[in-house]
Amino acid sequence: MTTVCDRSVLGEASCRPLSDNKIANAAITGDPEVMHGTPVFRGTRVPVQTLFDYLESGESLDDFLEGFPTVHRDLVVQILEECKELRLARL
Repeated sequence: MTTVCDRSVLGEASCRPLSDNKIANAAITGDPEVMHGTPVFRGTRVPVQTLFDYLESGESLDDFLEGFPTVHRDLVVQILEECKELRLARL
């Protein structure tokens, strides 16, 4: 499992599994009562997979946000940052 390490003001390292990233966990939720547990953007019923489908088909982030006004840009950026970190950690 990939880990992310941060340093405190005192210089102490704190490491955690990347999957435990609080930002991403806050941005994505999965609840059996909402869309049968499909991962969705926090506070919406919009599946996260829809974002990737839009981007893979050549649509822009703005197109996605226009089509799904309940999804806030900051949530999308948080998820994309997590994906970037995961991908770069595999190099």
